[in-house]
Amino acid sequence: MRTPPPLEIGPLDPAVQDAVRALAARAQEVDGVAPLSEQPLLRLGADEPWLTHAVARSHAGEAVGYLQVDRSGEVASAELVVDPGHRRGGVGRLLLRTAERDARLPMFSGTPGQRGKELRVWAHGDLPGARALAAAAGYAVVRELLLLARPLPAADDVAGALGRLPAGYTARTIVPGGDDEAWVALNARAFASHPEQGRLTVADLRQRQAEPWFDAAGFFLVEAPDGSPAGYVWTKVEPDQPAGARDGEIYAVGVDPDHQGRGLGGALTAVGLAHLAGAGCARGVLYVDGDNAAALATYARAGFERAAVDVQYGRP
Repeated sequence: MRTPPPLEIGPLDPAVQDAVRALAARAQEVDGVAPLSEQPLLRLGADEPWLTHAVARSHAGEAVGYLQVDRSGEVASAELVVDPGHRRGGVGRLLLRTAERDARLPMFSGTPGQRGKELRVWAHGDLPGARALAAAAGYAVVRELLLLARPLPAADDVAGALGRLPAGYTARTIVPGGDDEAWVALNARAFASHPEQGRLTVADLRQRQAEPWFDAAGFFLVEAPDGSPAGYVWTKVEPDQPAGARDGEIYAVGVDPDHQGRGLGGALTAVGLAHLAGAGCARGVLYVDGDNAAALATYARAGFERAAVDVQYGRP
């Protein structure tokens, strides 16, 4: 019987953070899909009472598995990755059991009256190995996050797309530092029921503004006739993509509930796509929950088709 690898739980120093990034890169090269989403990667250096890091090491000391559990939401959300060269050896099951135990902790240590939360585990790409691990542990798919894609024309027509805004509504690019608090409040209203997007803070926004891909020129804020924020579209283009095959992402589109039903979502999507086309992207992509019928209809009208899926597993 194989001896389980040693497990380290606690904050990650910079060297271990780099080791986890290298581990994730090895997995992505083999699997063709990133094993960890943006938020866990941004939080590798975070030390919060509601956040847990666990690193599995080989007996030679190499990082061969990583787990992150976030207990700050309505459910405990986990993401994990196992080195391709160390799979089928119990590392994934060890990390999953660790996540299950961690989810039973209160959000903050010592909080009375809390008995932990339901655990949800992300599987990016829904690969066969992840399905097998989930099935063996009695998990089933409880949420789908779809990657949609469409080709982009070569022309840049942001001005024409802005013409689709309802009468009286205007758009401008966001001012980092000047619009941060207003955008966070708008985003929270637009995504009040979303388990991740609606909880973004000013600190989360500024962390993304410090990323190499951030470009304020691709972040549009729409204002209502009275000057109040009504909606936004935020685009993202990862650097170092090959020429002629660049993907541009509609990173987020949000509309204040008081301004929904006026066509702002479709107009904002068109603005974002026009900007991405002008930035030289060949394909536009975005993520949307599989049960968001209204958004799926909007994106279908904009020419998007399903390209891939991430799933979240939980116990029925």
